Formats: sequence, C-alpha cells, structure tokens
Amino acid sequence: MYPYLQRLGRSLMLPVAVLPVAALMLGIGYAIDSQGGNQFSALLMTAGDTILSNLGILFALGVALGMSNDRDGSSALSGLVAFLMVTTLLKPDKLTDIVNIPLEELSYSFEKIDNAFIGIISGLTASSLYNKFSKTRLPDAFAFFSGRRMVPILTSIAMIFVSGLLYFIWPPVYEGLVGFGEWISGMGWFGAALYGFFNRLLIPTGLHHALNAVFWFDLIGINDIGNFWASVGEKGVTGMYQAGFFPVMMFGLPAAGLAIYRKADPRYRKEVGSLYLAGAVTAFVTGVTEPIEFSFMFIAPVLYFAHAILSMLSLGFAAFMQWTAGFGFSAGAIDFILSSQIPIANKPFLLILQGLVFAGLYYLVFSFLIEKLDIASPGRKGPLSLDFDAGRGRKGSLPEKDSKELKDSKAEKEYQQARRILEALGGKDNIENFTNCATRLRLNVKDTSVIDQEKIKSSGAAGVKIMGENAAHVIIGTNVQFVADALHDVMDEE
Repeated sequence: MYPYLQRLGRSLMLPVAVLPVAALMLGIGYAIDSQGGNQFSALLMTAGDTILSNLGILFALGVALGMSNDRDGSSALSGLVAFLMVTTLLKPDKLTDIVNIPLEELSYSFEKIDNAFIGIISGLTASSLYNKFSKTRLPDAFAFFSGRRMVPILTSIAMIFVSGLLYFIWPPVYEGLVGFGEWISGMGWFGAALYGFFNRLLIPTGLHHALNAVFWFDLIGINDIGNFWASVGEKGVTGMYQAGFFPVMMFGLPAAGLAIYRKADPRYRKEVGSLYLAGAVTAFVTGVTEPIEFSFMFIAPVLYFAHAILSMLSLGFAAFMQWTAGFGFSAGAIDFILSSQIPIANKPFLLILQGLVFAGLYYLVFSFLIEKLDIASPGRKGPLSLDFDAGRGRKGSLPEKDSKELKDSKAEKEYQQARRILEALGGKDNIENFTNCATRLRLNVKDTSVIDQEKIKSSGAAGVKIMGENAAHVIIGTNVQFVADALHDVMDEE
C-alpha cells in the first residue's frame, strides 16, 4: 500500500508543478486591486483562477498518466474522459433529469462534485483500466479499437457505474462533514483547533470545502470571513477560524519545505529546492499551499498527518490567545497586510511571532520524522519527477513484459517482425524517433537511403513510403500499436 501511495504522490508532481505560477498570478492581481475594476488585475486573477479552479481535471490527467504502466498519452485522455463523465452525470441540472427528482430536492453536495478527490478517483479508474486492457486484442474486424484505443471507451462505461455509486455515497459523506462542523463550532477555541486539524486532513479529498462552508460562510450563522471583513461581531472572536492559518501558511509550510530539502539526497537537491522555493514564495505571499502539501501528502503521509496536528495547534493557540486576522483569498502576506487594517482584527501582528515559532516547530518535527522514521520524502530515495522521454514513460523504466504474453504466438511474431524492421531501417542508430498512427509506423531517421525496403516487406509489412531524406512510413496494418510497442522494446534491448 505504501509504495502505491508513493507512486500516486509522484503522479501528482506534474499538475502540482503548475500551481505556484497560478497562485502568484492570483496574489499579484489581488494585491493590485482587491476591489475590482482594474483590467490588468482582472486578467491576472482570471488566469490564475483558471488553473486553481480546475484542480480536479489536472489531477485526473496527472494520476491517469502517472499510474499507467507506460505513461502513454491515451491514459491521460482516459482520465479526462472519466472526470468529464462523473462530473457531468452528477451535475445538478443533469442529475435532475436522470433520476427524475426536482432540483430543489437534490443534495447540495452535488454542487461540489468537481473537486480534487473526484479527479483522483477518475485518474485511478482510468489508469487501472489502461493497465489491464491497453494490450488487449480484439477480433480482426474490430482491430482498430484494440489496445490503447479501447481504454477511453471502457473508461466512459465504467464511470457510469462509478457515478451511480457516488450518487448514493457522496451526499452522506459531504453532509455528514457539515453536521460534524456544526457540532464542533460550539467548542470555542478547542473547536477552532479541531477545525484546523480536519481542514488539513481533508485537503487530499477536497471535502474540506464542507467544513469551510460551516465556519467561513453563512451556512449556520458563523460567517467568519464575511463578518470579519464587515467588522461585525466580537473582537478577538470573529476571525478565530482564519487567524491560525497565517502562521502555518506563511511560515510553517515553507519551513517544512526547507526540512525536506535539507534531508533530500544531494543528487536531487537542485530539483527539490526549485520546487520548494517556488512553493514557499507562493505560500508566504498568497497563502496557497497546495504546491507544497501535494508534494508530500501521498509520498509521505506521516508528514502530512504531522502537518494536520501542527495546524490544529496553531488554530487552537491563536483562538485561545484571541489573536485574529482574516483573509479574502487565503492566509498569505497580502491578505495579512490588508486584514490587519480592519478594526475588528485583534493583535494581528502577534501572529507573526507565532509564525516564527511554528516555523521552528515545522522544521524540527519534519526533520526528526524524516530522519528517525527513514521516510521517503521527495528527493530522499529517488528523483522527484517522472523523467518522461518522447511521451513514452521514464527512461530505462519500460514495463516488464508479462511472461505469458511473450509466449503468445502473435506477440512473438511481432517481436520478430520488429527486429527485422529495425535491421532493415539501418539499426537503432539511424532512428531519431518514431510514433504510430492507425496503420503505420511514422519514423524520423538520419538517412533514408540505407533503408532496405524489400527486407521490410519480407517481415510482413504491407509496404514502405519514403517521405524525404529523413522520414519514412512503414505500413503495418491495424495491429500497428503492438508492432510499435515491440520495436520500442527491441531498441531498448540493444
């Protein structure tokens, strides 16, 4: 299970890498004009929000691609199909027609169906189907739909059943969290601490929105964000569900990133450092912490649990001391400076002192856990990213061929054909790169004059087309995908 979570965490590196720039665009736009009306500010905020508002899609693509055996692009397409299916089928205005229930009688939970959790489920479903069926052969009459082309079709069908399950599962889960939030809201500073713990713990699922709706907005009358910015309520109390996030986001998580960097293998520190430097600046300035959190929450869940505990302590302590500040976007420096001017803010600059203390706590706790538990944090026991090459997975990391498949007569025939084609093309050194379409191998080569066309035809190919000095097409037929796979493997063997 742990290696599986590690692989899932690595799969999220691709979409996570784009988050810092999105957050910075939002933060800069918000700093230029938080009230609206400035066109350049609106441009930046819209551009940044485009990415951050579509985390579900990004995670569906990233997980599907990263969890598939050979990281082929068709797995990402399947992930997109999966996400679009479930979020469309469970969209309230579509769902009311499907189940024949009036819109007002549907659970409000379906308004939050396009979240990161659904994206991860979609990606995992698509990658599982890809790994199982991407090499499946259909009868010759349907050979065009064999292999990788079959996977998006199967995914769309599977997601109908997944959506059916979520129709029953999602509402009680979401509504149960709302009820839980209503219960802990009556516990004062201790309730703020519990809220901080579960807010962070639920980030990987996207269900933290249910708790946020209870405490931040006017779901049950707390409306902590709205009341703070309107300067309504009790000084030292209004803002208690926001203030404790400032020490965590501005100071704690950047310090956690520093600890992970310091414990990384020296060979990978440059890569790790670039990720966490960007994440730290983003977290401090804008309060957007997903680039840091998603970098370790699945790879090192123990660290993420420690992060949730420290968040609990921060929110609880700030609420107990009645140090308050608020945010309109997130708990970063921009919102801190703006909110400190609001009359109902109470001793907000003491949160900076608390932040410095929590920076030390985060650094010490993360360093201790990584060292003592020998946690495979980012860059500690291998490279951080998925080292893609030419859209075909990690270098030197092609999936092992199943022994039963190798014994299959068709598979062996295609490997023999691939070897003859490679030899007729002038060997591995003459091939720059190649892809395949529906029936052909499309090759870029150094010199087409050395290609032995007759030898290629004798291998079973239907024909050869020389497209110029450096390009050629080898016509295989509808089983071209499997010959292309075999050619990739044969080239790697040399």
